Amino acid sequence: MNPKFRNLYIIIGCLLLISLIVEVIRTYPEVSAKGVLLNALPAILFFYLAYKTYHEKKDSELM
Repeated sequence: MNPKFRNLYIIIGCLLLISLIVEVIRTYPEVSAKGVLLNALPAILFFYLAYKTYHEKKDSELM
């Protein structure tokens, strides 16, 4: 993973998380677990990619 994309992954993950929160607020009485899960997975994926790029850079500094 290229550490240059870490900030991009964090920004995209935050935007997806904000859109998830807005959608839950918009559909409050009828919030479906399936909809929340399907919208949360991309945000989790981008946060995981940011985490992975951070630790890969950190490990290469030790060697």
